[in-house]
Amino acid sequence: EGAEMSVVCLTDFEAHARERLSKSTWDYIEGGAGEGFTRDDNIAAFKKIRLRPRYLRDVSQVDTRTTIQGEEISAPICIAPTGFHCLAWPDGETSTARAAQAAGLCYITSTYASRTLEDIVAAAPRGFRWFQLYVQPDRQLNKQLVQRVESLGFRALVITVDVPKLGNRRHDIRNQLNLKTNLLLKDLRSPQERNSMPYLQMSPIDSSFCWEDLSWFRTITQLPIILKGILTKEDAELAVKHNVQGIIVSNHGGRQLDDVPASVDALPEVVAAVKGKLEVYLDGGVRTGNDVLKALALGAKCVFLGRPVLWGLACKGEHGVGEVLNILKDEFHTSMALTGCRSVAEINQDLIQFSRL
Repeated sequence: EGAEMSVVCLTDFEAHARERLSKSTWDYIEGGAGEGFTRDDNIAAFKKIRLRPRYLRDVSQVDTRTTIQGEEISAPICIAPTGFHCLAWPDGETSTARAAQAAGLCYITSTYASRTLEDIVAAAPRGFRWFQLYVQPDRQLNKQLVQRVESLGFRALVITVDVPKLGNRRHDIRNQLNLKTNLLLKDLRSPQERNSMPYLQMSPIDSSFCWEDLSWFRTITQLPIILKGILTKEDAELAVKHNVQGIIVSNHGGRQLDDVPASVDALPEVVAAVKGKLEVYLDGGVRTGNDVLKALALGAKCVFLGRPVLWGLACKGEHGVGEVLNILKDEFHTSMALTGCRSVAEINQDLIQFSRL
């Protein structure tokens, strides 16, 4: 390729990834629901928040480490669940898992992973992993999957709540992108079935799943339960009432219901509602170290990256994901130093110019 491509920020990876991927794959990764308003607003909303830096503090030692669900991570920047990593890079999720392990960060593996869970764990045996579940209509299938995940050493169950029905993704409809035919969906099958069934229909998601059903999951697993996709104080209060351990404030990267708030705009309302009783995280629109700092100042314990991980993967596989994570970690370190924060504990709402509460 001649000169090594110069990448100094996350959006550099976006441009390179676009050149490397087919149009239908790019549209699938990039696409939002409806007019793509919320997808774009996720990024724009961060830019409306101003920082109040404090100077003349000794920032010769800046520590980016923190914990999620009691486990240490090297920085509050982890990997959100996204499906079908093989679309971006041949090794798919095994490359992602290795990069996360090397970076000392949590990787949330998707129900729609294109590699088996066993392969992903074997690739990064010391990795810190959570599992994202789309609740299946077949209770038994949920039970088998959750028990398999627990036995494989995943540390939390992340239940996505914002997909009782798939969002209106115009690009995919135009491209007639059919993931059932493009990909072998290995993940929902037992090892025995895997040999006998060449394809699995993409399992439908259970649209009847509701708050009361969470107690059933409690009976089948010891894992902490995190709800992904909460955007309102009402649902945040219900999450506390139903004893879940965490919430990921998320609008699914603008891929589900368009015209909902940007994740960072919904964050303060959720943080205020839970009153510290559970951990709140955020995904959607994080592209710079300042974005990470802003999310933490508004009460998020950690942010999760979606598309940028896929851009890194598409460019250079495991090394690309590693670079994306390292660039963002370095930017966040700089953001902390330049605002006078020596530890993650020192990041608070005073850093934000106008409260969004």
